Amino acid sequence: MSNTPHELADEFPADRAILHDLKLNNPHFATLAERYHRVNDEIHRIEAGVETPSDEYAESLKKQRLGLLDEIAAIIAKAKSG
Repeated sequence: MSNTPHELADEFPADRAILHDLKLNNPHFATLAERYHRVNDEIHRIEAGVETPSDEYAESLKKQRLGLLDEIAAIIAKAKSG
């Protein structure tokens, strides 16, 4: 298991300014980013051994994180295109 925190700024290093702007000016994006942060933080605690939930729960969190990441990536792509 990787114990690397997957922060949005690390996932989209070339888009830090867009991330910042979207967090300030797009309430839907800000909500998604907050949800991503909460799920990601929980996964990080699991991978660090701080929490020990079932494997099924850990996998469901990872799927949630991927879904949120896909939605966030789509919003970033739309913001970049215009």
